[in-house]
Amino acid sequence: MKIAFAGKGGVGKTTLCAWTADFLARQGRSVWMVDADTALSLGQASGVASRALPEPLVAREDLIRQRIGAGGMIALSPAVDDLPELLGVDVPGPGPGRRRLLVMGTVAGAGGGCACEANALLKSLLAHLVLERDDWVLVDLEAGVEHLGRGTVAHVDGLVVVSEASHRGLETAARIAAMGADLGLGNQVLALNRDPGGPLPPLPGLPPRVLRLPPLPGLAARQLNDSCVLGLPEAGTVDALVAGLLETLEQGRGGAGD
Repeated sequence: MKIAFAGKGGVGKTTLCAWTADFLARQGRSVWMVDADTALSLGQASGVASRALPEPLVAREDLIRQRIGAGGMIALSPAVDDLPELLGVDVPGPGPGRRRLLVMGTVAGAGGGCACEANALLKSLLAHLVLERDDWVLVDLEAGVEHLGRGTVAHVDGLVVVSEASHRGLETAARIAAMGADLGLGNQVLALNRDPGGPLPPLPGLPPRVLRLPPLPGLAARQLNDSCVLGLPEAGTVDALVAGLLETLEQGRGGAGD
């Protein structure tokens, strides 16, 4: 299954993505973790040391020129099938499965000027992972609607829209969900982080299926001194939440296999 995690900054989408990858690997799955957020924090959230993080794809001008071209001549179908293994790094952790991290970067992270070539290579690589690989693929998207606006993840199996329990956050979540629906991403779940309980406001576009994540004191206590969000005291609660999320997404895609 291919899953994209979206939401405005600071709502916990990277944390939920890291939890999901860890859960799947412990179930014996092979997982590609794609960090497509400017913050570039998915690796550290998953326990990868800063010095071991790969260079973002958008910063690899050599590869961009080689695969896309330069001087206005852009290859529309660049060769990318070797890039996951070339650019990815293994994420350490327990479990018989394997987690590999790709750091994509974004247009905003590519520097000034036109980033058409970087955009084209990023989009082609994501399409390859989503459409041609049998592994699980989890994509931590740019905060907001950047990648959805470019249609980068138009073919994922499910969209997880993450929000905190605030009207502003839910308004952003509704916009993201509506844009995803316009791309044909109807299999959506709203993940409501630090949920205090109670009904949600009637905002048009919010996904009707809601995963409610309670406040986790163990996570709050760790965040000031440690970037890793795994191995919390509430690990059992986290696993149950992730299992529920995956079950809901699986039901939403008609019970097809992964």
